Amino acid sequence: MTIDATVPNVARMYDYYLGGFHNFAADREAAEKILAIFPDTPAAAHGNRRFMQRAVRYLSREAGVRQFLDIGAGLPTQGNVHEHTDGRVVYVDNDPVAVAQARSLVEDEERVSVALADLRNPEALLADPHVCGHLDLGEPVALMLVSILHFIPDEADPWSIIARLRDALAPGSHLVVSHLTLDGVDASPARQGTQVYRRSNAPIIPRTHAAIERFFDGFELVGPGLVWIGQWRPAEGEDSTSHGYGGVGLKRS
Repeated sequence: MTIDATVPNVARMYDYYLGGFHNFAADREAAEKILAIFPDTPAAAHGNRRFMQRAVRYLSREAGVRQFLDIGAGLPTQGNVHEHTDGRVVYVDNDPVAVAQARSLVEDEERVSVALADLRNPEALLADPHVCGHLDLGEPVALMLVSILHFIPDEADPWSIIARLRDALAPGSHLVVSHLTLDGVDASPARQGTQVYRRSNAPIIPRTHAAIERFFDGFELVGPGLVWIGQWRPAEGEDSTSHGYGGVGLKRS
């Protein structure tokens, strides 16, 4: 498989923010441009990862969920889902290079599968043998959409995509979302940051709180609701730096 190391890859940029080493010079160069605009990006990235970890632990220990479908997972490094539950996990990404790397990273984990599929085609994603062959979709599933929806443009109608996934899930399933926002950010740095991502493999689309809350239509938000990522059930002493909102919703029927 050929890797174009000259195009910044958002999964590898995120890995760089987290302090990982699964990245190339182009990824690091683009990430450094973001850091020049938003120096607290690594803290926010770690905060986003801790939000995901808290959500997984809540779902595993309190909600009794035993299956996790993590879409847009990128590289399963730096404390990802399977490290915080003993349930079954499927990582999904539409980047063949990221999927190949992910499979090599979890090849010894029998309860983990990795699928090459695209969120924008939810029916094909759910029918992928790496998904439906590993998870029982007749039982509750935690649908993890952590830092992925802001890469789906409005014209692709991501709200409809989530509704189609929601309708395919069993009662008792949950939706976990974290999403970048520019609420409260000055226009100039916001514009500069989005321009950097336009040169990557996935341009970024920050959204408002109201637009993000629409993803939870048909779900009942779990307390404390859709809040700044660092405010969702933080552990004592955790850094609360956030560049987005996060929430967990329950599908009752």
